[in-house]
Amino acid sequence: MKDTEIIDLYWARDQQAIAETQKAYGKYCYSIAWHILFNKEDSDECVNDTWLRAWNAIPPKRPGRLEVFLGTITRNLSLDRWKERHTMKRGNGEMMLALDELAECVPDMHGTEEQVEAAELERLLNEFLHSLPERECNVFLRRYWYVEEYNEIAKRYGMKLNTVKTCLFRTRAKLRSYLEEEGVIV
Repeated sequence: MKDTEIIDLYWARDQQAIAETQKAYGKYCYSIAWHILFNKEDSDECVNDTWLRAWNAIPPKRPGRLEVFLGTITRNLSLDRWKERHTMKRGNGEMMLALDELAECVPDMHGTEEQVEAAELERLLNEFLHSLPERECNVFLRRYWYVEEYNEIAKRYGMKLNTVKTCLFRTRAKLRSYLEEEGVIV
């Protein structure tokens, strides 16, 4: 079933929308949750919560890309769940390591008055990612969006482990330079 048809089911408040969403995006959303939580029960719960959030959000929202919409919901729910548990054991320590790596080049946003700055940062990050070669962008997203381990990324793209680490190091350096050029204080 096409995304537009699934979204139409949500707009019609047809419960079949959830079954179709599960069929089309269940594995994708589970993968996102798993790479953040490394726990089957928590990942399953986040995916189920994703369907509920989607049900409550559509309507009034009509997502342009259902996959991105659902992935973002799953990722946010998983990060919230991870923060609740926030021990180093969970997620094999990868979440904390990935966040620490990014902290070197992305400023921290806490206060509500900084929401405009956060939106601008999001725009700049998207602009930066679109400027990267496809493989470099994919490696970066696999690490910092999907929170995959280095060896998983290396295997996925047929790269050596050190090549992945070097690629990510250089991409973070590029990101830092790009953000500084755009006036973002890192």
